[in-house]
Amino acid sequence: MSDSIPILSVSELTSEIRFQLSNQFSRVFVCGEISGLSQPKSGHFYFSLKDSQSQIRAVIWQSEAERILRTQKFELRNGLSVICGGSVDVYPARGEYQLTIRSVQPYGEGALELAFRQLREKIELEGLFDAGHKKPLPKFPRRIALI
Repeated sequence: MSDSIPILSVSELTSEIRFQLSNQFSRVFVCGEISGLSQPKSGHFYFSLKDSQSQIRAVIWQSEAERILRTQKFELRNGLSVICGGSVDVYPARGEYQLTIRSVQPYGEGALELAFRQLREKIELEGLFDAGHKKPLPKFPRRIALI
């Protein structure tokens, strides 16, 4: 061992790597496909963002997830191509780097179109488009309501 090279603990090395990555990649946008999506009871989203050659672990913390889902009006799901904005961080307990996401946009199709298609699929599965559920309108309705 050389006296000129400092000997670091695993924690010290991980901390230095975390500091360097956080500074170098504090604001990035990454395009990829969602894979392995999970949302435990904590409300956080965990998944991998991947392309044909690589993948990166990603997390959306619960507070960001609520804001994203409220404003974007589409559901995250496996196979969805997205552009994610956020920062690169290191999870010290495992020494793994991950993308901490603060924004998500569908890639290749518009957010409104995606939200519409997902809502239509959900309503279709509930059987709300079945002709058997529809009632004929009376010839002279007594009330009309707009929703």
